[in-house]
Amino acid sequence: MGGARGHTSWADPSTLVLASLAGGPKHGYAIVSDVRDLAGVHLGPGTLYGALGRLEEQGLIEPLAADGRRRPYRITASGAAALDGQLTAMSSVATAGLTRLHAQGHPA
Repeated sequence: MGGARGHTSWADPSTLVLASLAGGPKHGYAIVSDVRDLAGVHLGPGTLYGALGRLEEQGLIEPLAADGRRRPYRITASGAAALDGQLTAMSSVATAGLTRLHAQGHPA
């Protein structure tokens, strides 16, 4: 396993996209750059646009008017609620796991 930023197999592309859009509307390249900075994960075009399509179908994001060739997206109220729930659950698991590791004397 890698470091905290290096081991991101838990990082679902949809969650990463929602987390990026939680900071404001973005187009595809801006989402890819933000996710890379945020989580150290590179989303390829197929992964990104697949996640965007699923999130839009679920009503968790919505497209905005195109800006030239770029189409920005924004998170919806439903998307914000879903992200909040997902991140809260992830945080609970992370807190419990860290507490257990430290209680067993594993280094931080």
